[in-house]
Amino acid sequence: MNNNGTFIIPANSKKSQLILSFFTGTVLIVVITGVSTTFLSLAIVKNATFPVMVALAMPALISIFLVLPLPPHYHNIMTFIGNINRYLFGIKKYYWRGWCASYGDRTKRK
Repeated sequence: MNNNGTFIIPANSKKSQLILSFFTGTVLIVVITGVSTTFLSLAIVKNATFPVMVALAMPALISIFLVLPLPPHYHNIMTFIGNINRYLFGIKKYYWRGWCASYGDRTKRK
């Protein structure tokens, strides 16, 4: 608490909710799945040509690309793509809910 009686929120308070101060649960699942799929496929396939090896490494490369940080406004590339998807395919009609609006059933709104 500062001298004015208000609380000061630290700048890194959001990072304390993340795993290793960077990863969310979804991000960890994507990376672990991509990397483990690549290791498993590379262990199974023996004596492959270079283009086949690159194709087998694609799950790890794509998953690592998706979790690269994208400062300053987004957590990572996967979050950025999700926001674009939500904007393009989400609702386009927004209802104003001011102090005099009813918070009841949507079917009653005109």
